[in-house]
Amino acid sequence: MPSEKELNVNLLDKLDLLERLEMADNEGGYEKIKQQLAFEKKCIERKLYQNPPLTETN
Repeated sequence: MPSEKELNVNLLDKLDLLERLEMADNEGGYEKIKQQLAFEKKCIERKLYQNPPLTETN
């Protein structure tokens, strides 16, 4: 079960995403939102598929 801090971070990330989409709507409507959605998808995929950092375990 995620901690409260982890839940808050996830919710803040979602709030950031919504705010960026609202800004895209204000700047250019539907086409701008489509571009922003494509960008956000790439960002999410990059996070999802990144390799974990290599750390030494002793």
